[in-house]
Amino acid sequence: MNNIELKYGRAKKIIGVVSGKGGVGKSTVTASLAVSLANKGYRVGILDADIFGPSIPRILGIEDVKGKVEIVNPQEVAFTPVTTKEGIKLVSFNSYIAREEDVAMWRGPRLTATLTQLYQNTHWEELDYMLIDMPPGTGDTALTVMQSYNLESIVVVSTPQSMVSMIVKKLTSMANSLGIRVSGIVQNMSYLECGGCSEKINIFSSKSAKEHTLEIGEIFLGELPMDPKLTESMEKKEFSKYVISRPEFAELAGNLEIMG
Repeated sequence: MNNIELKYGRAKKIIGVVSGKGGVGKSTVTASLAVSLANKGYRVGILDADIFGPSIPRILGIEDVKGKVEIVNPQEVAFTPVTTKEGIKLVSFNSYIAREEDVAMWRGPRLTATLTQLYQNTHWEELDYMLIDMPPGTGDTALTVMQSYNLESIVVVSTPQSMVSMIVKKLTSMANSLGIRVSGIVQNMSYLECGGCSEKINIFSSKSAKEHTLEIGEIFLGELPMDPKLTESMEKKEFSKYVISRPEFAELAGNLEIMG
């Protein structure tokens, strides 16, 4: 399948953020990477490709802001992204519908066509990084993005459990078969921080997050804690402030700079 070129902008690096299953915090990791990279001075955009479960606008606290749609000709429209106060350009299905709770009840071909329009026909301008928050699994959307969207690499989000690791192996095998490089694995919800000390308490396994990653045979990009303050920051629309205050997010973005 031919690569699809951006019509209204350019991205130096396009990186897919993927997971083998839902519920591992893929969208949260995508948003945190975007905030951390923007904080380093990079021009960052996010394509929220999880059309059935678009959560990036709410994570970043801009769910009430709508993007603009421009009619280019009877067969084509162009999109203006929503821009956060950090300068992150976001394109999400939820930014172009009347109500956040409205659902897209579409089959594969329409879903793929809509996502391609959002990717190709957006006024991205000049980006250093475009992060694509992909739906979980190895279905139509993941296949389309990996085959057609000029990906530099993918970042895989997981949790340190043997069952999840098995599913991640399927995803990395799919990427390898398509010639897509895996930058590495982020182990999310990896540990709890002891309230009275600096000890990390493993939640899902006695093995460390790094050990789980090495068993999969991929590069370890970093681990993130399970922290109630993260949820609180989203509820208060202070997600970016929280991410910038935590060194593990900056470290993760730094590792992506090296490996991405």
